[in-house]
Amino acid sequence: MKRSRLVRAAVAATAVAGLVLAGCGDTDAPGGEQADISVLATDASQMQTLKKLTKRHFTAETGITVDYTLLPENEARERMNREFATQAGIYDVASVSAYEVPIYADNGWLAPLDSFVKADEDFDQDDVFPNLVSSLTGEDGKLYAEPFYGEGSFLMYRKDLFREDGLTMPPNPTWKQVADLAARVDGIDGASGICLRGLPGWGQNLAPLNTVVNTFGGTWYDTDWNARLTSPEFKEAVGFYVDLLRSHGQPSAHRMGVLEILDRFVEGKCAMMYDATSLASSIEADGSAVKGKVGYVPAPHDRTEKAGWLWTWAWGIQQAAENKDAAWEFISWASSKEYQELVGQEVGWTAAPAGNRRSLYSNPEYQQAAGAWYRQEYTAATDSADPRNPGVGPRPYSGVGFLGIPEFAVLGTAVSEQIAAAIAGQQSVDTALEKSQDLAQAAAAKYRGE
Repeated sequence: MKRSRLVRAAVAATAVAGLVLAGCGDTDAPGGEQADISVLATDASQMQTLKKLTKRHFTAETGITVDYTLLPENEARERMNREFATQAGIYDVASVSAYEVPIYADNGWLAPLDSFVKADEDFDQDDVFPNLVSSLTGEDGKLYAEPFYGEGSFLMYRKDLFREDGLTMPPNPTWKQVADLAARVDGIDGASGICLRGLPGWGQNLAPLNTVVNTFGGTWYDTDWNARLTSPEFKEAVGFYVDLLRSHGQPSAHRMGVLEILDRFVEGKCAMMYDATSLASSIEADGSAVKGKVGYVPAPHDRTEKAGWLWTWAWGIQQAAENKDAAWEFISWASSKEYQELVGQEVGWTAAPAGNRRSLYSNPEYQQAAGAWYRQEYTAATDSADPRNPGVGPRPYSGVGFLGIPEFAVLGTAVSEQIAAAIAGQQSVDTALEKSQDLAQAAAAKYRGE
């Protein structure tokens, strides 16, 4: 791909400057030399692929060497929070999520990207899904990150098991229809009726549960920041989720997060699973016991027409970074149409980072490789619940599967532990929500001016 003269000039400068990253991650710089930019990211398969392709393609083309630090998600978040809060400048680029970006931007920890986008004629910002752009835009209207990949959520179901019992999946199911189907299909060929995340964690059981709360009409706070976790709508949603898991979900559900339920589904032990669109490539991979047997429909809903979540891992530049031009050059490559094509050709089209650009979904090669799910993936990515208005009635925060406030990382984890205890049968839903109500009320005290 062609690169701008401005960035090429910056590359020459940063090649001399070099950034030292002592004792963190593996370096791709040849001969043990200092890397030009340092990147912190989650240790996911997409990131491993990116790292493998960087030297042979990005560095060979631009001359920029990249030092990666890839960590498990919780460790990556902890280091990123510490690094960006102190503005130490160790990492030029980090994989930030839709949750962190507005918070980091408000604190001045991220560099705006608008000028880089404007100067980079090859990047094609208009090709990026607008809802992802909105989620990565600050209150000041500036863009602070570019999506590496995005995901929505949908319902996956075993077409073979449904046929065996004469069942039909509605094209746009409600949660009550899903519960009825789970009861009917539960136990066929030893499969659980449905698999859902039960493991504590604001990014574990609360990610799907919050979409249920939204579509059932619940909200964590009213517009005056009074907690609403004991409201009838919130109780109905949580009670529904807990009862569904306890009645027709996988065994030991309170100990199972996304990876565990994915394993069960791939092994043929679940009749349905509601989770991320990004899981489809694993479900349809060679070696999966259910490859070619799965149907995909939109996220179940109740009182709203749309449900599901919107999520992205995106690239942001630390405000304190010394090599911002080279950092943008990396982001421009890693988030580009050309990079998706590179992965498709060298690794396989189902490994291409998806859910972020329109052009991927009009690519015949991707359509063929992802034929079982790409249409629903596209719909989930472009027509999911509105992050600024995901439910019924106004609320003072944004977010679909999370709350876009700094306190949510701690609050959400604490509440998720109460929900997991209810799933395990250790306490009632009412007790879990009464405890959670107190936690939520205390967490928002400063927003009420207390």
